[in-house]
Amino acid sequence: MRRPSSVLARLARAAAVPILAAATLLAVAAPARAASLTQVTGFGSNPGNLAMYAYRPDGLPGNAPLVVALHGCTQNATGYYTNSGWKSYADQRKFALVFPQTSSANAANACFNWFLTGDTARGQGEALSIKQMVDHAIANYGTDARRVYVTGLSAGGAMSAAMLATYPDVFAAGSVAAGLPYRCATSQAAASTCMYSAVSKTPQQWGDLVRGAYPGYTGPRPRVAIWHGQSDAVVVPANGTELRDQFTNVLGVATTPTSTTSLPAGTTLEVYGADVVRLYKIAGMGHGLPVDPGSGADQCGTAAAYFLDTICSAYRDALFFGLATGGPTPTPTPTTAPVCVTATNYAHVQAGRAYQSGGYAYALGSDQRMGLYNTFNSATLKQTAPGHWVIGC
Repeated sequence: MRRPSSVLARLARAAAVPILAAATLLAVAAPARAASLTQVTGFGSNPGNLAMYAYRPDGLPGNAPLVVALHGCTQNATGYYTNSGWKSYADQRKFALVFPQTSSANAANACFNWFLTGDTARGQGEALSIKQMVDHAIANYGTDARRVYVTGLSAGGAMSAAMLATYPDVFAAGSVAAGLPYRCATSQAAASTCMYSAVSKTPQQWGDLVRGAYPGYTGPRPRVAIWHGQSDAVVVPANGTELRDQFTNVLGVATTPTSTTSLPAGTTLEVYGADVVRLYKIAGMGHGLPVDPGSGADQCGTAAAYFLDTICSAYRDALFFGLATGGPTPTPTPTTAPVCVTATNYAHVQAGRAYQSGGYAYALGSDQRMGLYNTFNSATLKQTAPGHWVIGC
């Protein structure tokens, strides 16, 4: 039977409704544009005249961690994002990245001004600009203020040390690759001396420079990982040792490692205290960030100028920062420490099995009081875990 044209029109309109509804649903459900490195403006007063770039992986959850990554001289945010390996772990483990960028307008060779007092003091210059980027990310990306980390290479590594010194209340941990101690220099001439010759200070002197960056601060201090090629002719390897002295002193642990472990690519890892400071020494490596291109879980990055094919530092740092999924950060097993040691309290402290405070010795890790810190009082300590000692055996 032939239907009137008006009936056919109504049927056509009725049939179109679910089609339009389905199209609408498809439009709503369409995936968002793939995450990419994006420049961010208006993040603060920016007294250091820096640019901010951010990367937020797809599916970033609320209260995700945040890693701030600082490029080296002659580099920029895009190159560091592309080659360092941090992007792949941000995608896998769902944390945000911020890449501050300086330029030749600030310093020759686009270096962060790691040695200028006005750029490495709390509340000033480049240090404040980076802090404002962190504040912006927390406020706008929903990242967790308790899980903010900083890492950097060369001048960016030295600036990373400066951020750990000036903002210990902001960063939970950090890493310094081919960098220099905080306040190693305060002028261009002194900076060259630090880089090519190194400056020797006692751990106490180095630690006092960090403590002076935020006078009166009594809160927790960030844990620190240090990376240094042992054939680095630009920032000589002694700077890695001086950095170790600086931050072990600040964190109140001995300069004697609690464990030493051999890793791939001629890398030696020394752990200090209860894994609060790490020093990675890469035999034969020059000046650059350690990367290890490949598809393995512990491989990352792209080999390029100042990105050297050795070992993936981003992977190890992600573990050290606690960004890995599925459990706590693994700690290397000591290779030489005995199970039990009987010695004077003075000897225990010097060997890193204990520390002293107020004239008394305390077992490292357990904080058990051992008696007066001198050569007359003795104690037997038992190691129950790396960097953890208890009285008795």
